[in-house]
Amino acid sequence: MLDPARASAMQAALGRGGAIAAGDALPPFYHQLYFWEARPPGDLGRDGHPRPGRGVIPDMGLPRRMWAGGRLEFHGPLRAGEAATKTTQVESTSRKEGRSGPLAFVTLRHEIAQAGRVCVTEMQDLVYREDPGPDAVKPIPPVAPVDEESAREAQFDATLLFRYSALTFNGHRIHYDAPYAREVEGYAGLVTHGPLLAQLLMLMAQEELGSLKRFAFRATSPLTLPDPATLCRKGTRLWVRAPDGRQCMQAEADV
Repeated sequence: MLDPARASAMQAALGRGGAIAAGDALPPFYHQLYFWEARPPGDLGRDGHPRPGRGVIPDMGLPRRMWAGGRLEFHGPLRAGEAATKTTQVESTSRKEGRSGPLAFVTLRHEIAQAGRVCVTEMQDLVYREDPGPDAVKPIPPVAPVDEESAREAQFDATLLFRYSALTFNGHRIHYDAPYAREVEGYAGLVTHGPLLAQLLMLMAQEELGSLKRFAFRATSPLTLPDPATLCRKGTRLWVRAPDGRQCMQAEADV
């Protein structure tokens, strides 16, 4: 059941006006709020995610997990207050040797259906890698464009990251455990969720371009607290720019 209260809580967390009532169409990507995979502590990995190999995601033998990107097709609106089903399968897996060591890729296919028809098809790309060594060379992030037609400033803090993790039942410790994020996974601090950045870009695209048919996004560099970000759009192309000018995410909308 797609509880309207949970969608309204997301509206509040994102600072968006207006509660969502039963029968209302959910904003794009709000299906993340539902279909939780609640596992007991013994089924969790050190990072707070469900341990690979005990569910649909295979164990690729590498400890660090990242949501690298995704592609969504919106076939029809999901309605709050109505029952829905989510079907997940592994679309593909692969391994390769990167500049920083071995990488493993898992693509999941999610289909969210309501009233007997598929409303959303989502391809979710996950990347697994080794922990960074003391001498690990950090990849050079891409430089973000500065030719946007429209831009919005977005602020992030630990409260927003906590609330977003809670609403999406995301136990990944990089979003709330600063010592773990720095000392184990090698980040500069708490990491702003990639899906949160994608969510903000999707809402921006829908508000400025119209109802979305498709949306694709790819994370290119982590954004960590206390950094704000600039959400940018030029035509149907969108991106997230960090204060130092690097690109954290790129996306393409189809309306």
